[in-house]
Amino acid sequence: MQLLLKNFFLLMTLRVSTVFLFIKLLSIWIKLLNYNRRVALKMFQYYGYNAYLSDRLSLDRSIPDLRPEGCRNITYPLNLPQVSIVFIFVNEALSVILRSIHSAINRTPSQLLKEIILVDDNSNNNELKEKLQDFVSETNSQRPGFIKMVRHTKQEGLIRSRVSGWRAATAPVVALFDAHVEFSVGWAEPILQRIKEDRTRIISPSFDNIKYDTFEIEEYPLSAQGFDWELWCRYLNPPKSWWHQGNRSAPIQSPALIGCFVVDRLYFEEIGLLDEGMEVYGGENVELGIRVWQCGGSVEVLPCARIAHIERAHKPYTEDLTSHVRRNALRVAEVWMDEFKSHVYMAWNIPVEDAGIDIGDISERKALRKRLQCKTFRWYLVNIYPEMRMYSDTIAYGVLKNSLKNELCLDQGPDNDNVPILYLCHGMTPQNVYYTSTQHLHIGLLSPTVDDDDNKCLVDVNGRPRLIECSYAAAKRMKLHWLFTQGGSIQNKKSKRCLELVVSSDNEFGYQLALQKCTGQKWFISNVLFNKHQR
Repeated sequence: MQLLLKNFFLLMTLRVSTVFLFIKLLSIWIKLLNYNRRVALKMFQYYGYNAYLSDRLSLDRSIPDLRPEGCRNITYPLNLPQVSIVFIFVNEALSVILRSIHSAINRTPSQLLKEIILVDDNSNNNELKEKLQDFVSETNSQRPGFIKMVRHTKQEGLIRSRVSGWRAATAPVVALFDAHVEFSVGWAEPILQRIKEDRTRIISPSFDNIKYDTFEIEEYPLSAQGFDWELWCRYLNPPKSWWHQGNRSAPIQSPALIGCFVVDRLYFEEIGLLDEGMEVYGGENVELGIRVWQCGGSVEVLPCARIAHIERAHKPYTEDLTSHVRRNALRVAEVWMDEFKSHVYMAWNIPVEDAGIDIGDISERKALRKRLQCKTFRWYLVNIYPEMRMYSDTIAYGVLKNSLKNELCLDQGPDNDNVPILYLCHGMTPQNVYYTSTQHLHIGLLSPTVDDDDNKCLVDVNGRPRLIECSYAAAKRMKLHWLFTQGGSIQNKKSKRCLELVVSSDNEFGYQLALQKCTGQKWFISNVLFNKHQR
C-alpha cells in the first residue's frame, strides 16, 4: 500500500483531470516492482501511452482483421501504382515507431511499397538519434535507399512535417501517417486502386483504436469524417446513400479528413498541399477536405483499408492545442467559407471584425482558390455536407450580461438540469449565447450536425426560465420567442415577462435569474452582426 501511495503522490503532479487514467494504469502495473512501476509511469507521462508495455511487445505482432466480409473476396489488378509511406514523429517511443515500420513492411505487398520516409520534427529524445539511425542503416544495407530520414533542425509542427515528407517522396502515391499506427492485412490495394481510377481522390483508411493503456485493438464503427463549426475534426455516421447500397465494403463519401490520408503525389501539389501558414496542427485536415471538394476532387473513407492508431491520453507539441486550432480555423474561414465564415467566429465566440488574432498572410491561399476556380462553400454544404447545421439567421452572439451585475453572465448551468443560471463570466462554451432573427435564444454548444443533439433554447415554462431543445419547444408551441435589442430588455413575446436579475441571499453571487414583470433592466451581448440586425 505504501508503494502505491508513493506512486499516487507522483500522479498528483499531473493535471487532476487525468489522475483517474493513471489509477487505471497502476492497476495494470500492480505486479511490477516499485522501480519498474515508477519507470512505467514516467514513460506514460512523457509519451501519453503505455510505452513500457510497448517496449515488451513484439514488433511483428499480429492484429485482428476487422475488414467487412466482402473485402476478403475482392481481387485487384496487378499494375497498381507504388506508394511512399511517410511517418511523422516528435519524441515518439522508439518501439512504437519500429512497430509502425514493421507493420507497414509486413502488410504491404513488396512490389507496391517503394520506400518509407521518417520525418523527425526535431525530437530531443536521444533514443531516436543513434538507435533509430542504426535500424535505418541496417535496413538500407539489405535494401539500399528503402528508408529515408528527414530531420528538422527546428520544430516545424505536424503540418509542415507532412509536407517535408511529401517532398522527399518519389512514388506516384504518398501515404501520410502518424508514427503510432499498425496496418491491417490488405490495407494498400483498395486505396491504390481507387486512386489509380481517379487521381483526384484523397483516401482515408478506416481507423481502429490501439488502446493507450493495454495496446489492445478496439474496433471502431465504419464512419465518414467531418468537423464542427470550431473546425475540430470528428467521426460522422456514413451518409444515407451509403447505407442504402447495402454493401459495407463500398467507399464512404466523406466531407473531410481526420488526419492520416493517402494521395496522388502530383495531384497533392496541384491542389495546394497543406496550408503551411497554419501552426502546429489542427484544422489542416478539415481545410484539405473542404478544398479538395470545392476544387473538383473528392474524399473517401475505405472500409476495406483498416489501420489501427493510438489515441493518446495527451498530445505531443503542446498540452493545449486550442489557440492553434482557433487560429488555423480562422484561416480556413477567411479563405474558403465565404458568408459562412461568421459561423466559425460564432463558434469560437470571437468578433468577426477586429478579432485580435493574427492569422498570417492568406493572399497565396486566396490566389490558389481563384486559380483552381473552386466552387462556393454553400455548394459544399448543400452537396457534400448537408448534415451540417447552418446558422445564417444568427444576428448576435457571445456572452450575455446584465448591467446590474456586469461580472456575471448567463450560463447554461449543469448539463442535465436544463435550468439557466448566473455565473462568473469566463466566456467558455456554457456561456455561448446566440440570438436569431426568429427571436430564439440558443444557450451553450452550437450543435454541429442534424445527427447531434439539438440546440437548447431559452423557454418560459410556467413563469420559470428553462432550457429545452429548440425543435421540441417549437413543435409544442412553447414560449420560446424573445424580444431583445442591444442594451434593452429580454422580453418573452407571448408571456410578456422579462428575464431579469433578482436579489437572492441563497445564491453565492447575490442574484438569480427570474421571469417577472419588466422593470427596465438592460442586457448586453458581446457581438452583434450589424448588417443582419439592420435588415
